[in-house]
Amino acid sequence: MNTEEATKIVLRPHITERTFSMVENESKICFIVNPKATKSKIADAIKTLYNKDAIDVNTSKTIYGKKAFVKFADIEKARDLATKIGML
Repeated sequence: MNTEEATKIVLRPHITERTFSMVENESKICFIVNPKATKSKIADAIKTLYNKDAIDVNTSKTIYGKKAFVKFADIEKARDLATKIGML
């Protein structure tokens, strides 16, 4: 997957008080993604864009669009990525 395809899948991080605490407590980051994106495509896009391996991806459809909750190996990796994308 190239960067252009990945940016069409992962649209932006979703930052709220709840998702902010998910970084520290569960090593998860929430993203708004393309409504047609699959979990495996989301994981591939995260790997392409941020060079981090996603352990698990859960999705839900909300009024904000489709959200992807991406779990990373440990809190340090999630915290590093959250800092890189401007969450922390």
